[in-house]
Amino acid sequence: MSTPRVGVLALQGDTREHLAALREAGADATTVRRVTELEAVDALVIPGGESTTMSHLLREFELLEPLRARLAEGMPAYGSCAGMILLATEILDAGVEGRAAVPLNAIDMTVRRNAFGRQVDSFEGDFPFEGLDGHVHAVFIRAPWVERVGPDVQVLGQAGGHIVAVRQGRMLATAFHPEMTGDRRIHKLFVDML
Repeated sequence: MSTPRVGVLALQGDTREHLAALREAGADATTVRRVTELEAVDALVIPGGESTTMSHLLREFELLEPLRARLAEGMPAYGSCAGMILLATEILDAGVEGRAAVPLNAIDMTVRRNAFGRQVDSFEGDFPFEGLDGHVHAVFIRAPWVERVGPDVQVLGQAGGHIVAVRQGRMLATAFHPEMTGDRRIHKLFVDML
């Protein structure tokens, strides 16, 4: 089997950390900022960052509709934090009109932005992650949580009684930032899904 070519959406957010984690997990990782680059990858990681800013930049770079189309066609994707928000079918507290986070409709879930609180409420913690041995150490920064999942969505992890990791087919999303730790198991899980 050939090495999967995984793009990391590089409009805003922690791109460099995801590129390093994907390479360590066995992928050929590259940045995606243009439609031609999106067309050249087998899968995409949407990093953490700020979901309204990322939505604005997706429109500005004319990537929003091409990305929605690739996802609808079945391109695998992994979203962390802001990426989880964007992969949802519904976003609560999406932001002000004209500057709101836009759903990409890739995972049948409702996500609440900044659900755990403001920047000062950011935290780290350990919790079990379905399909991985041992606990995952998670970094939550102005993190979302999932309020509703559809029937085809598998809950992979919870923190504080809230859903923070999900999978639907070849779509994966976490409310936290595994790229900020040395643990590459979630990136490896995504690469293995390809």
